[in-house]
Amino acid sequence: MMVNIAKKEKSGLLYQAILQLKTEEECYAFFQDLCTVTELRSMEQRFEVASLLDDGMIYNDILERTGASSATISRVNRSLSYGCGGYNTVFGRMKEKGR
Repeated sequence: MMVNIAKKEKSGLLYQAILQLKTEEECYAFFQDLCTVTELRSMEQRFEVASLLDDGMIYNDILERTGASSATISRVNRSLSYGCGGYNTVFGRMKEKGR
């Protein structure tokens, strides 16, 4: 399935490559090769914010715990509420596995 990202179709090649990764170590290596440290930290922070929002934590506590800006927290919350459901898919599967 091809999803429009920012109203412009993107190649599925990256997403197909990600699906080839089998272990956490492979994921670390791939994303460290693909991304800068700053990009990785930003994605890790956004994912942590999403996880905390999903757990019901309030903005101020998330800001204090993660150091994320209120704009980042708000943007992630919008994605959780009105996005494509990606966070919810991952969180559901992680909960099934007890993580």
